[in-house]
Amino acid sequence: MKFLKFFKQEIAIDLGTANTLIIQNGEVVIDEPSIVAINRTTNETIAVGHKAMQMHEKTHENIKTIRPLKDGVIADFTAAESMIKGMIDMIGAKRRFFSHLKMVICIPSGITEVEKRAVFESADHVDSKETYLIYEPMAAALGIGLNVEDPVGNMVIDIGGGTTEIAVIALSGIVCDQSIRIAGDEFTVDIMNYLKRQHNVLIGERTAEQVKIHVGSALLELENPPKDFAVNGRDLMTGIPKQIVITYKEVAHAIDKSISKIEEAVLKTLEVTPPELASDIYRTGLYLTGGGALLRGLDRRIAAKTKLAVHVVEDPLKAVVRGTGIALSNSHRYSFLIDRKSI
Repeated sequence: MKFLKFFKQEIAIDLGTANTLIIQNGEVVIDEPSIVAINRTTNETIAVGHKAMQMHEKTHENIKTIRPLKDGVIADFTAAESMIKGMIDMIGAKRRFFSHLKMVICIPSGITEVEKRAVFESADHVDSKETYLIYEPMAAALGIGLNVEDPVGNMVIDIGGGTTEIAVIALSGIVCDQSIRIAGDEFTVDIMNYLKRQHNVLIGERTAEQVKIHVGSALLELENPPKDFAVNGRDLMTGIPKQIVITYKEVAHAIDKSISKIEEAVLKTLEVTPPELASDIYRTGLYLTGGGALLRGLDRRIAAKTKLAVHVVEDPLKAVVRGTGIALSNSHRYSFLIDRKSI
């Protein structure tokens, strides 16, 4: 038994639509885009993560890039397996017959039983001997240092790439929640459509992502506005490459409807929150995590809509994976972890 324990590997995975993060021994060892590049002829995986992202939207007919997750769940089973295996191999996980791989994987709270099984199946195919699932809002709450076992209500809003998870947490459970498929990817599509409609310029996902990072805003008026950003794309009228300059106000206008849907989901969750927990939330405020929390002015916009304090947590991109790592270290303690027997 001691011999087997020597080869035991424990990893926590935040399997995100846009990025996958892996924690081992309390340290983030992998932070890569959730994408794989595959040779169409041989079906071999050519690249995973950053290398595959560099190829995205630049491939010829023999290579295709796949984002295996859509709206927070596995959309392409084979590609997801290749991606998980590739990322585990990056951290040097040895593929020994007698190794014991234990994994805790983060999932959206609105996931179906079939989608849960797909995650378990993917874990089985990378030789995981012990697999647990944890809901994203619960992982985010752990990651930002909240005591989820207390009889105190806390509301967490996790805005990722594919989904926005809004949950009220108390006594180691999710009391009420909303999981909507409006998040970072939807903002990216909004920006692409806006430039196409208003400027007759066609841009790709990667460029739209850069626009969002450099001049993304949830408000039309910012105290410290970012500089205007030059965008390169293809002119739809002439077909010739073209450069335009875009302002943060244009981006705020482009993504306004998507942010309004997130605000509606927050209000719906607050409406169904039991009054005693609502009282706690009034005192503690709302916690914003995930990549979407970095959008300029989003905290102020949600605060204005709800009349509640909104806190953008420290390092929001890694809050979920930090919490998943805490759950991994204390899997015997947390009853909210899902194992295969639960589904």
